[in-house]
Amino acid sequence: MQLTKAEEQVMQILWDMNNGLVRDIRDSFSDPKPVRNTVSTVLRVLEKKGYVGHKAYGNVHLYHPLISKSEYSKSQLFGLMEGYFNNSFPAMASFFVREKDLTIKELEELLEDTKKELSKDKKEK
Repeated sequence: MQLTKAEEQVMQILWDMNNGLVRDIRDSFSDPKPVRNTVSTVLRVLEKKGYVGHKAYGNVHLYHPLISKSEYSKSQLFGLMEGYFNNSFPAMASFFVREKDLTIKELEELLEDTKKELSKDKKEK
């Protein structure tokens, strides 16, 4: 499910904090900070969407993410690949290589880093 820009901003803060009160989350925004009610409303929407949970301590709610940043990133990247690149990773990678104007050396470093990650993943399994 796609998040709005405001929802993503709140999630980024929650991922960094691990949990927080509305006041803490609001204080983490740069100036001009959103009003308390706006942050509270966005948190309730995120809760309905299944991204955020809370523990109640009287009237106070301590919010925490229910989905990790890596899970969300993965779903967004795969959605991007499916929606814009005909579900082709090579097509998506080529697009970014062209847009970022990567050099051959940078591409070789990227390939080497990818090989190391794949090798590490195989050892962990």
